[in-house]
Order: sequence, then structure tokens, then C-alpha cells
Amino acid sequence: MSSLIFDVENIKCGGCENSIRKGLSSIAGVSEVQIDREQQRITLWANEAERSAIADKLRSMGYPEQGSVSGLQSGLAQAKSMVSCAIGKVSA
Repeated sequence: MSSLIFDVENIKCGGCENSIRKGLSSIAGVSEVQIDREQQRITLWANEAERSAIADKLRSMGYPEQGSVSGLQSGLAQAKSMVSCAIGKVSA
């Protein structure tokens, strides 16, 4: 295992952080998820082979890697992150 870093978009609050932690914990082998809201950075421990699955999970939740989406896809990611954020606030 190694430390993987993801610079993402749309982390707005503690609800977002809760959703991200919960979503990433569903991936086998992911541990020690640290989130820096100000830097929009997620650091975690996992096998490098899981990087693609982790990036896909983040994108599906509305937190795509910076620069990986644009236009309509960016708007959809923002909408998904708002839903994810709300769920994170409720389940906190």
C-alpha cells in the first residue's frame, strides 16, 4: 500500500467530507482517508492498482479530479456533489 493523493473539485463542507469518507470506505483496501477542504485534496492509503476505481468513485459522487471534467459534465458533477453533501450531513 502507498499514499495516494487526489486533487478534486466541489468539497464544500463537512457533509461532503462525510460522504467522501463513506464512499471511499466501500472500496476494499482503502484506509486512512484524509481530506483537506481548503486545498480540495484527498490523501488515502491504498494499492496503486486501485487508483482508477477510486477516481471513478469520486467522480460518480460529484468530486472529480481537478481538470478531468468540463462544461455540462462539470455542472453535473456539481449537482451530484450537492446531493452527496446533503446525504453526508444527514448521516453525520
